[in-house]
Amino acid sequence: MSQDDAYEDVVKTRREENFASFESREKGLLHRVHDVLHGNPALVPLIVLLASILVFGVLLGSRFFSPFALTLILQQVQIVGIVAAAQSLIILTAGIDLSVGAITVFSSVVMGQFAFRYGIPPSIAVVAGLAFGTLCGALNGLLVSKMKLPPFIVTLGTWQIILASNYLYSRNETIRSQDIETSAPILQFMGTRFEIAGAVFTVGVVFMILLMLGLAWALKNTAWGRHVYAVGDDAEAAALSGVNVHRTLMSVYMLGGLICGLAGWALIGRLGSVSPTSAYEANIESITAVVIGGISLFGGRGSILGALFGALIVGVFSLGLRLLGADAQWTYFFIGVLIIVAVAVDQWIRKVSA
Repeated sequence: MSQDDAYEDVVKTRREENFASFESREKGLLHRVHDVLHGNPALVPLIVLLASILVFGVLLGSRFFSPFALTLILQQVQIVGIVAAAQSLIILTAGIDLSVGAITVFSSVVMGQFAFRYGIPPSIAVVAGLAFGTLCGALNGLLVSKMKLPPFIVTLGTWQIILASNYLYSRNETIRSQDIETSAPILQFMGTRFEIAGAVFTVGVVFMILLMLGLAWALKNTAWGRHVYAVGDDAEAAALSGVNVHRTLMSVYMLGGLICGLAGWALIGRLGSVSPTSAYEANIESITAVVIGGISLFGGRGSILGALFGALIVGVFSLGLRLLGADAQWTYFFIGVLIIVAVAVDQWIRKVSA
């Protein structure tokens, strides 16, 4: 072999080694990013939330980036955030609940009607509304867990049943805020406002945050939380490992129903009145918050705090674009883009894991 040929072989070998080294580094970087996202599923929506606040803050200045404006977002998303907590639990078990909005509204109607139509003490009426939400969740849980029916079909049916029953029972009547304030102020308790350093909060906002933090802790640090993730990841494997799948699903659906009842209580505080036609969009908005929050629709992966961040992202875009004078349709446009991106990221993480 000539000296020139030997030199070309050395150069070729070095090029191949450099390329392999670069490919290895690139692969390592992707794996590191994947590991971070897989271990911290709420990280992406948190980054998107902070970035959106920063962008609108730069564009709008003090009109947006102020304690009042930012806490206004919290007030606007409190109902969706509470309902999204219930939706998150169910989606973590690889299910979905299309009836959460109807349960929320009907629970609020039960509270109002029990207090005003039947003259029951308002505090007992609130308990009755919470019990009603829990029973609705139990019905969904029995149909899904015991009868092995698909969650989508079950909750699609119960959504229609509960929605129709709500209108029939309430006779489509609204209980005015003035009447509630005079005779049953406890129904408006979640709407109680207080101010801290120029920021206006409500009891409902504080409850939403504490609920999310409490559920996040329970899912991460208790056996029940591990069972929820296990059932969502693979129900059959969870059963073989000793997890009581039926009990876990029942607890999730009943807790979800109770949370929807609490959302109904917060709804009265938010509106001041009891209306059977309110919060009709809570079903799709809760699913939107969950998906943008990085919780996998296939179950078994995600952080419930991500649902809170997802709800806040929707609130930030809604308020920011409104203050910019943009058409309201742009909000739906950007939220749609975020949904697709969130699902794509989830698929990428699952593919890399596989």
